[in-house]
Amino acid sequence: MTDLRIGVIGYGNRGEIAREAHRPGGGAVVVGICDRDDGARARAREDFSDAQVTGSLDALLSLGLDAVMVLTPDDRHADVAIPALEAGVAVFCEKPLATSIEDCDRILEAARRTGSRLYVGHNMRHMPVITLMRRLILEGRIGEVKAVWCRHFVGNGGDYYFKDWHADRSKSLGLLLQKGAHDIDVIHWLAGGYSSTVQAMGALAVYGALTDRRDRSGERMQDWFSLDNWPPSSAEGLNPVIDVEDISQVNLALDNGALASYQQCHFTPDYWRNYTVIGTEGRFENFGDTAGSEVRLWNRRHEGAAPADETFIVDGGIEGHGGADALMISEFLDFVREGGDTLTSPVAARNAVAAGVTATASLRGDGRTLPVPALSDDLTSYFTSGQRPR
Repeated sequence: MTDLRIGVIGYGNRGEIAREAHRPGGGAVVVGICDRDDGARARAREDFSDAQVTGSLDALLSLGLDAVMVLTPDDRHADVAIPALEAGVAVFCEKPLATSIEDCDRILEAARRTGSRLYVGHNMRHMPVITLMRRLILEGRIGEVKAVWCRHFVGNGGDYYFKDWHADRSKSLGLLLQKGAHDIDVIHWLAGGYSSTVQAMGALAVYGALTDRRDRSGERMQDWFSLDNWPPSSAEGLNPVIDVEDISQVNLALDNGALASYQQCHFTPDYWRNYTVIGTEGRFENFGDTAGSEVRLWNRRHEGAAPADETFIVDGGIEGHGGADALMISEFLDFVREGGDTLTSPVAARNAVAAGVTATASLRGDGRTLPVPALSDDLTSYFTSGQRPR
């Protein structure tokens, strides 16, 4: 099997999945990397000594690529993904697909127009804790899902999101989208529907009051991250612009009648997600979200609090989101070669962004319930049929 020729656009914090895709002799090789930052290009040359490293997108796309991986900051996804699709190569786009509904739809329209394959990096669909919960639902262990509640304790939020571009809404829109797109997509997947209306509230409760700011251009999160950076109120070297919320919550009504809620906090001491899924015949929730964690299921009636009726142990590794990154990249490479169905979905990725963008509008408005714009029927049909061009 000839190795696929992979190009990478943007070599920052998510460069690790480009390294995951580099499998010489095993299916794929990274042959080119494009980044307009001098430091990023220097790191790329160290990590990929045989690849062509450039600051020009045109130069990258001229290398005879089979696929590109779009790993730029979120607000640049459409500007580089669309030219790549138009060049006839398959595109892996990191989540969220874009920071606006309009840009998401432009990317999907370009993929349909050109017939180029589009894959969105929602790696949580490969996380063992999520796939376990999905399997329990498909097996009918709790009946028909009627509610999904997610609490996200983002213990590393100060280091991950408030010392670089993520803290600037002009680049990320907000963390209810940037971080929440993962969980909104999972909520949709577990509940079997997409958000039709949303209502949200939030605040910049901690990091906005901190005055120790500096420009970290040329640095990466690995340069400043430490578990010793505690408590959040003592954080140093924050981004010069901080205008995104550090705590938020959204209620979602799905098009199949299910209800959901999502809460996100960036100044907790612990870092994990808790999902509670309630069906017509029981409920389950996870305690921890890494390998060895538990998913506990109740499907008999009890008086008050009771031990779970069944307990399931989460499998998986310790690297790359419990092994999800490696599984996602393997699926992407197979998709580039063969096409067909995948666990991830451009339609689902777009609808997660639509819910996150609309929720952010509610949060920054008066908190009223807002309708989520639906994707057109023709684009939905094209992508749900496996991206098979006419």
